[in-house]
Order: sequence, then structure tokens, then C-alpha cells
Amino acid sequence: MAQFNKGPAYGLSAEVKSKIAQKYDLQKEEELRFWIEEVTGMPIGDNFQKGLKDGVILCELINKLQPDSIKKINHSQLNWHKLENLGNFIKAILNYGLKPNDIFEANDLFENGNMTQVQTTLLALASMAKTKGLDTKVDIGVKYADKQERRFDDEKMKAGQCVIGLQMGTNKCASQAGMTAYGTRRHLYDPKTQTDKPYDQTTISLQMGTNKGASQ
Repeated sequence: MAQFNKGPAYGLSAEVKSKIAQKYDLQKEEELRFWIEEVTGMPIGDNFQKGLKDGVILCELINKLQPDSIKKINHSQLNWHKLENLGNFIKAILNYGLKPNDIFEANDLFENGNMTQVQTTLLALASMAKTKGLDTKVDIGVKYADKQERRFDDEKMKAGQCVIGLQMGTNKCASQAGMTAYGTRRHLYDPKTQTDKPYDQTTISLQMGTNKGASQ
């Protein structure tokens, strides 16, 4: 049978828990307390962690935000019923729109293992509720910005494809304007006569590094 009560933490575990506890914001706890009590109409009590650890108030909270999210709430004092409540709450807030990395694990709250993460989750939940239009007396959470979609017309899309294509080494968008066609006789400008003189084969060969057209 799983043990839910752990002894005091020692060594690295104690150090980690101490650092986590230092990040806990008591002011945010009070704001969350008032917000949860306003939404649910249920008192949490003096101890925030103990008031929420059985999962009952949290299940009521998500049911207020999104009705019928949790069909059955356990009021039993058995530990596994309390953990079941917390598990159902976590699933429900995922469905509500929270990101997995913002959500605490059941033991973070049940065993008081990481109340900083619990606080992070509840603040994210308050922000999501505000984004969805919930109006409360307690101003908590940040409204998420609406996703803005950028639209481009066909001409801009084609231009963008040409740029990408040229960067990747394709010549589909390249133009041959200004290029000399194969087999066309090239001319060399003579500044004395101010006329173009055609290249002869000797000139071309010398430019290309051969000495077949050179004389001694």
C-alpha cells in the first residue's frame, strides 16, 4: 500500500524544498484565497494547503468555471479519494486550456511538496478564466492575448516563395535578362574608335587560360 505520509526531508531534498519555499508568494496566496472563495462560495480556512489538499474545493472551482467538468466529487476522508479528486481536477483544467507545464502534480499539494507549483497552476487558471470572460471582484491573473493571424495576398506569397527558392539554390525564379545566349558573338569595347570589336577566338582562349592562340 502506498504511503502518503513522509518523514522530514534531509540532504539535497531538504535544500531543494527550502529553495522552492523561498519562491512562494504569500501575497499571491491571499489573492488566490479571496478569488477561490469568491468563485466557489466555500471557505478555505487559515491554512491554504490543508484547505485545498482534499481536492473538494478545487473540484468545485473548476465546475464553476466550466460546469460539469467533474461529475463526482469525493467527500470521503480516505487518502485515495482525496487524491482522486486532485487527479480529476488536474484533468479538468487541462481540458479547460491550461498547459501541462503549468500544472502541479497531486503530491505537490497533497504532501505539501511544492506549493510554489500549486500557486503557479492556480494563477494560470485564474488567467485562463479571465481570458474566457470571468469577471470577479478580485483582480488576479493576466488575460492572455488573443492569437493574431497574419494574412498575405497571393502576390506577396509568390514573392516570398521566390526569395526562399533562391536562398535554397533553385533558379526557378531567376531571370535571364542581360545574359548572353550561348553561341552569340561577344564584343569588346575599343576606347580609341569608340566602337565594339568582336572577340576573336584567340582573345577568348587567352582569357580562359589556354595558349593555343598565343604566338612567339
